[in-house]
Amino acid sequence: MIKEAHEIVYRLRLKAAPERVFAYLATDQGRGKFWAERTEQQQEDIVFHFSDGQKLSSRVLESSPSHRFSLTYFNGSIVTFDIQEEPSGTVLQLRETSLSASDERQNRAGWVSVLLNLKAHADHGIDLRNHHPQYTWSEGYVEN
Repeated sequence: MIKEAHEIVYRLRLKAAPERVFAYLATDQGRGKFWAERTEQQQEDIVFHFSDGQKLSSRVLESSPSHRFSLTYFNGSIVTFDIQEEPSGTVLQLRETSLSASDERQNRAGWVSVLLNLKAHADHGIDLRNHHPQYTWSEGYVEN
């Protein structure tokens, strides 16, 4: 794979089946378990509600059940999740493109937090977030 300037690519192995991983990414109920406090999806539009009160309007660019989910994200970046089945579960690849240098620096650490929370919830039923509006990423808390 040729990597663009200011691009983030991470991979994560999960015990969960591809269908379950896709449901975490592509549904309001799933995203509320690991990513945002809640989301509201109306057709291709998603509003993310984060614990610090921040809202993000996003648009689904592709939704191919159990294989790929892609959407717009902060400051016009594009996030694509590719899901690959393997004998022991799933390999999830996250790729974020169209980032500024400053967004790449911040998002690189943020995605580690989001992805590890996905693994904790999908594989073990544990939510690592604190759900407290004062203990947020901007205040230095990694579990928000």
